[in-house]
Amino acid sequence: MLEKEVEVFNFRNQYTKGQAVTILFKESKGFTALFFGYVLPFILILLTLIISNSITNNELFSGLLSLSILAPYYTVLYFFRHRLKKVFNFEVEEIN
Repeated sequence: MLEKEVEVFNFRNQYTKGQAVTILFKESKGFTALFFGYVLPFILILLTLIISNSITNNELFSGLLSLSILAPYYTVLYFFRHRLKKVFNFEVEEIN
């Protein structure tokens, strides 16, 4: 059995510690999380690399700039983490 700790808000039933439950997560929300975590950063890196290389013609600078764009991106995600917790919510289902 796999053990993982997740925060679940707004569940209706009372559960006891150690009780077996199923944690549900909508598949569409999973794709949204995948987009914000992997796809959008990849697009940002690629666009920054292409644009900066065409402007400066310096590959080293363009590569470093495209990698450094991740720091502000993930910082913004960190500051919006409370809003994202509301979007990516888990549901609890009792195992019968």
